[in-house]
This record gives sequence, C-alpha cells and structure tokens, in this order.
Amino acid sequence: MSNEVIYDSIVIGGGVIGCSIARYLSRFKGSFLVIERHNDVGDETSSANSAIVHSGYDPKPGTLKARFNVEGNRMMENLASELDVPYKKIGSITIALNDDDLATLKSLKERAIINGVDAEFLTKEETITIEPNINKNIVGSLYCKDAGIISPFSLTVSLMENAMDNGVYLKLNTEIVEIKKEGDVYRVKDQNGNFYSAKTLINATGVNSEVVTKYLEEPSFHITPTKGEYILLDHFNTQWVKHTLFMCPSKVGKGVLVSPTTSYNYIVGPSATLTEIGDTSCDADTYAFLREKAKNLVDNIPYFETIKGFAGVRANNDREDFIIEESNKNPGFFLVCGIMSPGLASSPAIGKYVSELVKTKLNLKENKKFNPRIRPHKNLLEMNLNSYNALIKQEPDFGHFVCRCEKVSEGEIEDVINRNCGAHTIRGVRKRTRAGFGKCQGTFCQLEVLKILSKELHIDMKEINYGDLGTNILISDSKEEK
Repeated sequence: MSNEVIYDSIVIGGGVIGCSIARYLSRFKGSFLVIERHNDVGDETSSANSAIVHSGYDPKPGTLKARFNVEGNRMMENLASELDVPYKKIGSITIALNDDDLATLKSLKERAIINGVDAEFLTKEETITIEPNINKNIVGSLYCKDAGIISPFSLTVSLMENAMDNGVYLKLNTEIVEIKKEGDVYRVKDQNGNFYSAKTLINATGVNSEVVTKYLEEPSFHITPTKGEYILLDHFNTQWVKHTLFMCPSKVGKGVLVSPTTSYNYIVGPSATLTEIGDTSCDADTYAFLREKAKNLVDNIPYFETIKGFAGVRANNDREDFIIEESNKNPGFFLVCGIMSPGLASSPAIGKYVSELVKTKLNLKENKKFNPRIRPHKNLLEMNLNSYNALIKQEPDFGHFVCRCEKVSEGEIEDVINRNCGAHTIRGVRKRTRAGFGKCQGTFCQLEVLKILSKELHIDMKEINYGDLGTNILISDSKEEK
C-alpha cells in the first residue's frame, strides 16, 4: 500500500473529549484525523448533559477527576473566549437540609481545600439573601464562586472547528468495526470496508469505549451506561435562579440540580438510571421523580414553562475515575474512557494532557502557525442598536429573523453552515444557533431552516436530514404524490 496515508494520530469519537484532544493536537505539526460515527460531532452525551463547569470541590483528592476538573475549570474562561463559546461563571450552591447534610458539606469543604478550590459555608440566611427563591427549609449551604455554565453544543463544535482550521481532518458517518495493529501502525476498518492508518490511536468513544477497546484487546474496565433525564424550562425570568443549585452528592452522583443555562433557560435534573447504550428514552415516572426531588432546591418551580424533556447517557465505569492511559499491551493506543461527570468541565485539561502524551510519543514539533481562535460569531442579542443597524445595512440577512422564539436570523444560520465543521442538518443548525430550540420547537421555523440549508449547501431539500443519515425531513414533493 505505497499510497496509503498514515496519520500521526486518529481520534475515534467526536464528542467534547475527542474534539478537545483534536484541537490541542493541532498545536503540533502532524497529520490528525477524527472519526465520528454520527452525522455531526457532539451528538451523544456532549449534547445531553447539565452544561455545568463544576468547580472541582467534589471529586476525591488524588483522582484524575479532581486533577482535570480543577485544571479544566481554570482553563475554561480563556478557552471560551478563544472559541467564542457562551460561558458564564455564576457560582454554585450545594444545600444542606439537615445535620447529616451539614456533615457532608464539611467533608466537601475539606476536599475543596485539598483540591485547591475556593469554597465557603453560608448560613441559611446568607443563602436566601443571594438566592431568594431557594427552598426555605435549608439549614445552610456550600458556595463555590468558580462554578460556571457553558453551551456544550457550542463548545464541542467550536473545538472541532478550531481543530479543522488548524489542519485536522474530520470523517463523519464512519463507524469502526475492526482494529488491527500491523507493526508500528494501527489500521482501523469502517462499516463500508474503508481503512484508516495511524501511528497512534485514541479511543474517546464515551459509552462505546469498552466495545471499541475489545477490537484490539481485552478491556481492563467496564462501562456502565447511566441515563440522566432532564426537564428544560423556557427563559421566563432571568432572576428566578442565579446560581447552579445542587443537592448534597451521593455515591450515585451529584443528584438533581436546578440551574440557569447560557441561553437563559432553566434545567432540572438529572436522574441516574442504569440503561443500555443508545437508550435516550424519557418517561413520566422519572419526570415525577425529578419534580419531587427538585422541591428540595427551589419552591414552586413553574413547570408550565416546560419546553421539552430529554435524556443523555453517561459513561460511568467500575474504576469510579477517569481512565486516561496508554495501553500496556499496545503501545501508542491511548484509552480516554469512562469520562463521566465532571467530564465537560474537565475536557480542556484532558484534551491538552492527551495531546502532550501523543507529542512525547511521536516527538512532534510545535505548529507555529496554530491559531487558537475561531472566526467570531455575530451575536445579535449582545449588539447595541447602532451596531446592529450597521450590520444589517451591510448584510441584510441578519435583519431577517427565522426563529422568533430564540431570535435567530437568516444571517446567523448561513454563517454556521459555511464554516469548518459547519451545520448540514436541521439538528446541526439547532445546536449551533438554537433555531428551533424555543417554545414552539421548530414548528414555525423548521421549513425556513430547511430552505436555507438547501440554498447554502446547493442540494435539494429532500436530501437534507434532521440529524443522522436517513432522517430526511421531506420524502417527496406533494405534486409527485398526486
């Protein structure tokens, strides 16, 4: 195979972890490929989580969770600025409802000190002063000022966009079905019989990471897919809840939370149910459970403002820590597996760390042309009137609003289509602009989005998918059916 392309590294998995690794790899000279089985990056856990940048007080000291959570939290503000990603450092409040909870908060405070996280106790009165709608039955809380919220959709897409801007390749709709090592080269085979070769291989496939590892070796870990269901509320009052509100954590997880989002919605959840890979179903009993638990955090939650429910599956594992290591059996095969909560907050630090493992392995040199920034988005909601009027005079499409619920213009949709890692599906536009994420859930704007995709991609509307291949919005023209 004299014409075979051998990449320096192939990253399997285009979630937030895989995209972060790719972005940080692009700081070095080399050839890098990301392989993703879906029709877009970030279509699984990275698009269905709490969207929280945890401060790092909770993970057990000395674990990879603790290390990368704290490092990732400290990196996130600068990264969000470079990638033009919505991010707000709003702080978190973990409540105590009784003396046992107060004892738990004391231990969490001790962990925070060891982990290097700023945390302070608040009395009941102090907590209610800064969060007036909180449950009045609390007895105290732990406040962490460095916790934040971020758009997980934007973060994942922008990491990949920046990676591609700096020379990384992306292969979508590509599922790995076989991995073999031939000498010093890894060869992976996809569902269509195509082969991709690399000197190093990175398994960042989330809940599928045990399955993918088995193609090459017997895994030393076990993934337990755990479903978390959420309730999403409309953006009805920006002052209703101002911090991320947590219950005291347990062995199962951090429990149900109530938090604002960067798009001024509110999120309630998650549950924690053992499930199967790919199961993102939702049910009434779980939502009843979430509503009951959330009463402990906030009084009188206005569920009549509910937009939708959704679920994500977390890659919990039997080590109860992140698995980030080079295989002992197959040098150059890097396992980045079982990245459960706080995986989103940890993603920049994990991406940087793994990229440096590869750099050392291959003796890669610095890419002096690396640009850490993407082309900024035109955020209409943050523009003053003069700037907005000047923009639409120059680019009229930014004055034509397609999604009225979320106030998204035609110009913004055109922009996200015509980028590296650009949108080419209805769901892709939703993730990047929020068009269709509002109260009507796309009832009024989906057809317009479809038309814009058709125009910008130069394809027939019948070829456009909602998400994955085969989810075409239109099947035929109504005139053809007569």
